Amino acid sequence: MTTTHEVFNQVPPLAGYDAADDPALLEGLEREGAGWAAAELHELGRLGGAEPAIEYGRLANEHPPVLRTHDRYGHRIDEVEFHPAWHALMRTAVTHGLHAAPWADGRPGAHVARAAKFYTWRPDAGHGCPISMTYAAVPALRHNPELAAQYEPLLTAEDYDFGLRPPLSKQGLLAGMSMTEKQGGSDVRANTTIAHPEPDGTYRLLGHKWFTSAPMCDIFLTLAHAPGGLACFLVPRVLPDGTRNPMRLMRLKDKLGNRSNASSEVEYEHAVAWRVGEEGRGVRTIIDMVNLTRLDCVIGAAAGMRQAVITAAHHAAHRRTFGRYLVDQPLMRNVLADLAVESEAATVLMMRLAGATDRSARGDAGETAFKRLALAVGKYWVCKRWPAHAAEAIECLGGNGYVEESGMPRLFRESPLNSIWEGSGNVAALDVLRAIAKEPQVMEAFRAEVSAAAGADARLDAAVRQVQADLSDHGDLELRARRVVERLALVLQGSLLVRHGHPAVADAFCASRLAGDHGQAFGTLPSGVDFATIISRAAPKVG
Repeated sequence: MTTTHEVFNQVPPLAGYDAADDPALLEGLEREGAGWAAAELHELGRLGGAEPAIEYGRLANEHPPVLRTHDRYGHRIDEVEFHPAWHALMRTAVTHGLHAAPWADGRPGAHVARAAKFYTWRPDAGHGCPISMTYAAVPALRHNPELAAQYEPLLTAEDYDFGLRPPLSKQGLLAGMSMTEKQGGSDVRANTTIAHPEPDGTYRLLGHKWFTSAPMCDIFLTLAHAPGGLACFLVPRVLPDGTRNPMRLMRLKDKLGNRSNASSEVEYEHAVAWRVGEEGRGVRTIIDMVNLTRLDCVIGAAAGMRQAVITAAHHAAHRRTFGRYLVDQPLMRNVLADLAVESEAATVLMMRLAGATDRSARGDAGETAFKRLALAVGKYWVCKRWPAHAAEAIECLGGNGYVEESGMPRLFRESPLNSIWEGSGNVAALDVLRAIAKEPQVMEAFRAEVSAAAGADARLDAAVRQVQADLSDHGDLELRARRVVERLALVLQGSLLVRHGHPAVADAFCASRLAGDHGQAFGTLPSGVDFATIISRAAPKVG
């Protein structure tokens, strides 16, 4: 008897693997001083690679958040409802310390461990937004020691306590940020929200915010113009007496990706706020928060690349076409290896930035200077590379990658976000030029880092000389900013890979990204690359 529907040559689901089983990640964890966190990282990795977490990610996106502005009686409530899958993802993230926990952990490498866990726990990227902002809020909040003493222990607590109640009555808190306005975007100095001081030391905020991330959080850091100039303020959703602060959620944004996370427009109708930092120094107060969320943009992009390449490698290892498995076909091997090289270059840079963040938080001035420039460089380049990387990975799966069930469309929709968040490509590139011009020590620290690999690879040495020539030519430097920052990123990644990466990956990177023996698309690595070794590092171990 003949059947018309026999299913064969299909790839088994990518589930039942350890998401932390990533050579570049684990090597970086040891190198940057957080090897002590390996056991917990693997525990989280096994959770992230298991079917329940993968299903939570799907459900959280299939059932996005819903805004409830009023209750059935007409009372204003401004609540956001989430699917239980969202809460399951958030609970795992908070209880494993992916939020602000490192600020309460005195061990060297605490911020590195947190970065590795943030990279590993990626069944859904949307819930990472409030996790990231809570992490980033602590150093900004410390500009007001009294507020920090009250709120920091709750922000760092590993308790997920969802719900609108007075913040200081809860077991744990989440923090959001509300900076940009419709007329300004990245130009926060153009904000029009006004802060009126009150006799009791609080302020009343009146204004509109165009993009408030994660409006279900407990407290927010926001910018408004006080009498003495732009200032940063803490705004709770619920006031100490249990009443709702008049922070009105106008609508949730209908976004390209990141759909499991709520983003909103907000109106402050004389909302009660406490000042964080001095009047007139609002941007200076929030800059640490911005830099930490930029770090998480790099981590998220690197994690997205890793997810894409292991999905592509898994598919290629199980799918046959023209009589052979895809992974055994030379051109597909070139594509997979190229994607893996890009992924490892992003991961090694991400871990170096996490290490600099950890040591900077402990007072290392040299690492602070390095981080100031390298973070802006990494934010520009790694986030810029993610969308192209995601698109190529989808092609590895062909039509199977274009359907929602594969998870690849969701990954692709997510990929442009990190380049836009905390300053788009132009903002990041110009920030690099600003840092170089105003803070000579940052370029000295950057040069010292890159030159640690001097003499190890002639292609890297030549690329470093080219970067130096680019920077010495000040004509039209702003016009050339993207090209200059791209080269800074490539020599930094090349130096890290030559010193710390697998020799096969470092050689392929230098041959293709620095020597110019590379086409405009992925899958154009030169002959002589050790494809087998590179691909084997990317292949997930399922079962």
